[in-house]
Amino acid sequence: MRRLIRSPVVLERRMKSQWLMLATILSLVCGSALAHGSKVHVRGTVAKIGVDSLQIKAQDGKTTEVRLAASTVYVLHVAQKTAQSSPGSEDKPAKLADLAVGDLVVIHATPKGDGLEADEVKFSLPNTNKIRPSLGPKPKS
Repeated sequence: MRRLIRSPVVLERRMKSQWLMLATILSLVCGSALAHGSKVHVRGTVAKIGVDSLQIKAQDGKTTEVRLAASTVYVLHVAQKTAQSSPGSEDKPAKLADLAVGDLVVIHATPKGDGLEADEVKFSLPNTNKIRPSLGPKPKS
């Protein structure tokens, strides 16, 4: 029987390669786990709009209050149908006044004190066929 003899240089390269592979896998796993840091996602329907907060009702019936800040960014998500008959979507800048009770929302929030503070409020109309007058095109005069 022939015995395969490997040189120390080959073994060292192989060991370094295995450690590099392990480090790469660990960094990818840990990186994806920490991608949002301490951010919280709140999904649901707008139940109440206050001066400085929103109450969001989740599908399970739980209501969550999220505080609004001057730095909160509002984004309107509009679904569109293109000529190729495949649905597309577009995000448009918006403001708090564009948001209404019943709108669907995804809020990226940061825990602050005993509550949540919204960094971004992304919302869409509950029925995409409806166009709110304040969001539709301006009439020509």
